Amino acid sequence: MAAEARMLDTVRLFTQGEDVFERDTGTTVPGPVTVLYEGHARVKPVSQSTGEETQAGEREIVLREVEVALPWATALPADTRVLPGARVEVLTSEDPRMAGLVLWVTSSQFSAQATAWRITAEDRS
Repeated sequence: MAAEARMLDTVRLFTQGEDVFERDTGTTVPGPVTVLYEGHARVKPVSQSTGEETQAGEREIVLREVEVALPWATALPADTRVLPGARVEVLTSEDPRMAGLVLWVTSSQFSAQATAWRITAEDRS
């Protein structure tokens, strides 16, 4: 399939549970990670996305829209849907600057006529 032939990146799609504050140590422990998919994908910026400046804590960040295409036949664990807040980590890419990039899912597209499963995400750097 032509769409899958262009999937040259490797990603991990995951969710993370709520952080837990430990009173004894005074630290916050990240919640458990659930990996929904790990494998080939195509990660590309949305061309008309110029980036939106916003405040996060005390620093200014730019939100850039990114499309992540996964193979059409990608199977998720039973009773699982990809919802906003899930994350996509780029593990490998032909563009070495993308490795390690973490994207935040904003929506997931569904269609019986699609050639790939497309997820819209934000680069919050």
